[in-house]
Amino acid sequence: MTKSASGLRGRRVLLPLVGMLALGLVVAGVVVALYSRLTEEAGRPSRTRAEPAELVPPGSPAPRRSSRPNIVMVLADDMRSDDLRWMPHVRRLLDDQGLDFRNSFSPNPLCAPARASLLTGQYSQNTGVFSVSEPHGFARFDDRRTIGTSLNEAGYNTLFLGKYLNGYGTDASKATGRVSFRYVPPGWTEWAGAVNRPPHSGYSSGGTYSYYHVILNRNGYIDDSHRGQYQTPLEGRIASRLVERYHRSSKPFFLYWAPIAPHFGLPREKDDPVHVRWPDGRHEVLKTPARPPSLRGRFDRRIPRASGLPADGGPAERDVRDKPRPIRSLPELDRSERLGVRSLTRQRAESLYALDLQVARLVRTLRRTGEYRDTVVMFTSDNGYFLGEHRVRQGKIKPHEPSLRVPFLMAGPGVPHGRRYDPVTTEDVTATILDLADARPPRPPDGTSVLPSVPGDRGWRVPVLTEGLEGERVFRRARRQPAPGFDDPRTTIGIRTPRWKYVRYVDGDGELYDLDHDPNELRSHFGDPRYAHVQRELARLWRAYEDCAGASCRVAMPTDLQRDPAADRTATQHQERGVRARYGYWR
Repeated sequence: MTKSASGLRGRRVLLPLVGMLALGLVVAGVVVALYSRLTEEAGRPSRTRAEPAELVPPGSPAPRRSSRPNIVMVLADDMRSDDLRWMPHVRRLLDDQGLDFRNSFSPNPLCAPARASLLTGQYSQNTGVFSVSEPHGFARFDDRRTIGTSLNEAGYNTLFLGKYLNGYGTDASKATGRVSFRYVPPGWTEWAGAVNRPPHSGYSSGGTYSYYHVILNRNGYIDDSHRGQYQTPLEGRIASRLVERYHRSSKPFFLYWAPIAPHFGLPREKDDPVHVRWPDGRHEVLKTPARPPSLRGRFDRRIPRASGLPADGGPAERDVRDKPRPIRSLPELDRSERLGVRSLTRQRAESLYALDLQVARLVRTLRRTGEYRDTVVMFTSDNGYFLGEHRVRQGKIKPHEPSLRVPFLMAGPGVPHGRRYDPVTTEDVTATILDLADARPPRPPDGTSVLPSVPGDRGWRVPVLTEGLEGERVFRRARRQPAPGFDDPRTTIGIRTPRWKYVRYVDGDGELYDLDHDPNELRSHFGDPRYAHVQRELARLWRAYEDCAGASCRVAMPTDLQRDPAADRTATQHQERGVRARYGYWR
């Protein structure tokens, strides 16, 4: 742990804020409690780490607490970075009172791979999970050592709620070799995981993606008592009850809540958009989340078009000849498709507002129980989502900004209000949680804690590795022999630096973008002689990181590709203005 990070251990109170906080609380008689989390750094005697303890019955005095904070992680599903516009409570409770990291990325922007990375702190090439389905899905995931086991061993009550990995419930667990319907991964004090129904399970309906009929695995027992209840407020109630139950323990708690909003899910509704018809005659359903009737139409006036379509009403992308093969084949959106993707944008916003209300509820519970001042709250997503950009009607996986970018907000004791521009990846979030908990990583970490960036940005020094696996239908015309470097399942590997993005595809295609001048990725310079020297340098960087593991993923790139804090902030803000100019918004 670095010196800067250790300054946030315990209550993680930044020293410049101590005087102000103490002054505000001295009348209330809690100065001693406020400083107890700082005694280790200040050289004063500190409380010893609490031993595992049973829950204290209601009405009993609250026990002396561990010297480390509670940690709450809320992980949305398929939420774009700009979707924060539809979550006013999250913005007020976290963004306005904590840190908003403006360069936050999901390196493998797909549900199961991203979730495996969050649980382990490793890129997909090291977790073995590349897809939502076999042979590279849940059954490949060895979850005998995860962030859950690490925090539990470090003395935390570990609480899981919501979606685990795609395939959980139906696919076999690597740890047991048996169907995972009643499987509880090791390391969790409380487990309430949403499950899919395997064949012959005896359950005829419901599952993870049924917004009105979620089935939960509650510590190994199947709970099918929630038919007809909208999933998001149901899980919001469970999250609050978990806090109420565990806040009196002498051990801190780690609550990892993974709701499914705004991921598409059942049931189909009367106002859902129509199918997309492709030139070859195929039909594709525009997949939407279900929403409570009370929220339908809430954002209709604020959403006149899909988030990924230009504000001037022009084409999604006039010329896609520079794009990889799967995008080059996409036609422009016709009028009905534009209306359909607009409806998709609206329905996603409505489902996110339902989640927004439940995050506010959870924060109120933290305040009511007295835990809020001892809790670090984080909010992020497993991946972004296309809503018309580059003619992509819906989806993710591809290494473009709408798919890669996710929100990351953090608030709590010692976390100031403001923005940070240092890069954050899914793997970095894992390292940050472990750092806060003073816990040992479950595996050799690929990411780095962002706690040193809390006092102030340190600059962009390490590139973001991007990767993905798309199915044979997407790359059905791929060359017989894969391009060099593709001796693994990935169909795309890329490098994202402060200015440049360099991507290689399994069929030999590639992309190269100068994001300072083209933040919307409208013109690739891959193979352009004028950018040959840049491409050669990025190709060398690509080869250095494509199969990185552990410390090699954290090696700084050449100095000419790095940016100091001031330059990175200025460039990021410039890129944000470019997005706003095209789409009319940024967050």
